[in-house]
Amino acid sequence: MKDEDVWLHALLESVRVGVHAVNDCGVTILYNQTAATLDGLSREEVLGRHVLDVYPSLTEETSSLLRVLRSGDPVLLRRQSYRNFRGDEVHTANATRAVYRDGRLYGALEIAQDITEVQHLAERVVELQAATRPPRSGERSAAVRYTLDDVLTADPTLLEMKARAKRAARTSSPVLIYGPTGTGKELFAQGIHAASPRANGPFIAQNCAALPGPLLEGILFGTVKGSFTGAENRAGLFELASEGTLFLDEIHALPIDLQAKLLRVLDDQHVRRLGDQKSRAIDVRILAAMNVEPEAAVREKMLREDIFYRIQVVSLRLPALAQRRGDLELLIDHFVGDCNARFGMTVRGLTPGALRVLRDATWPGNVRELRHALESAMNLVEDAWIDVSHLPQYLTQHHAPRGGTDAPKGLQPVADRRQQGLAASVEALERDMIVHALAACEWNLSAAAAMLEIPRQTLQSKMKKWGISRNIAASGVRSAEVNKTTRTGQND
Repeated sequence: MKDEDVWLHALLESVRVGVHAVNDCGVTILYNQTAATLDGLSREEVLGRHVLDVYPSLTEETSSLLRVLRSGDPVLLRRQSYRNFRGDEVHTANATRAVYRDGRLYGALEIAQDITEVQHLAERVVELQAATRPPRSGERSAAVRYTLDDVLTADPTLLEMKARAKRAARTSSPVLIYGPTGTGKELFAQGIHAASPRANGPFIAQNCAALPGPLLEGILFGTVKGSFTGAENRAGLFELASEGTLFLDEIHALPIDLQAKLLRVLDDQHVRRLGDQKSRAIDVRILAAMNVEPEAAVREKMLREDIFYRIQVVSLRLPALAQRRGDLELLIDHFVGDCNARFGMTVRGLTPGALRVLRDATWPGNVRELRHALESAMNLVEDAWIDVSHLPQYLTQHHAPRGGTDAPKGLQPVADRRQQGLAASVEALERDMIVHALAACEWNLSAAAAMLEIPRQTLQSKMKKWGISRNIAASGVRSAEVNKTTRTGQND
């Protein structure tokens, strides 16, 4: 065996796609083990034999290898479903090209990627979508968990996007939602659907990056029996979402040829199943999302310019969490409360040190990352407060602590209280808890009172009694020294 043959054999047996090559007469000259596994055959049964001798169910017309030999035209990303010689159902995405040598047709090469598992999962999702009963009058679609009221923010930019979404919900125009990953694009999509006249119709979400193009085409547009080997009559997501909303996430990952088909659906509200001769009328609203800038996607040829203009009738740009840091405490309170409800816990919040870590984080994963970080901490916390040690290590390992302690300045260490009497220790502990709460809430009295579970007026009274002010607490003076003059001669 020549050196180049050794390398070719090693390459063919290393790749995880089926490789099948025939000469200009249709006789197999290359056939790797992955292809043999897909077909349920041994390599010896295929090599040196004509395609139609090995696969009697195929014809000159249905065999992509023979069709390419006859026409010279490539067949790119063709879906194929069949039962192999073991009786297993197999789904593949195939690409077949003619091979030339010295300007003369030399043979044809086919590459087959096994998409059986993905196909079965996708079909199961479509079946579940089709089997889901339509909502009763006044009832929200089961796929919708959120409304626009679930968008928690005090950020002016996001508040404007929320207001625009509420106004856009009144119509059936397409909406393009874009922003970094984890900023809440599907939350906005669900919220628009829930606030729209279509709220009682279906809401179906599909990530365009989750499936290969040939499979995604059938999932979106549907199939008819005979459109490809093994195809069945099946409605696509456009039909299933009729009278409701179809949310296409990461629409820039949709293959360019499918974007052209989507444009036709948007323009005339008709869909043609794969391999069908007739069009079917639909009534579906399209919401789309991207995690890249739309103009950049157009420049990079990821998104057709015409589809961009068609889907951005209304556009919503969601800011990254780093651009709305004023919402951090609001989101922390919400996620801690949510975890308390789900886990049956009573965690009250974060220590100042833990809060500092979260404030200093860059949050590339945005709100989703924050939610998961807090859920991780909730699984490790042992008492009422999440501390730095409970946070994910990747957030804390490069964080430089300030002052060497997580306790707010002015708190008296427990060890220093051992020489005090009970009354003095209780007083010191009460004061420390107040300072702790105030520091954690950035001296928002209402929030600190809620954390301490006392009325705001009681908190103000105790602050006056102990001489607590923001300047004094920040100075690091110890409790007994701070209050020596204010507490002289007072009885509790």
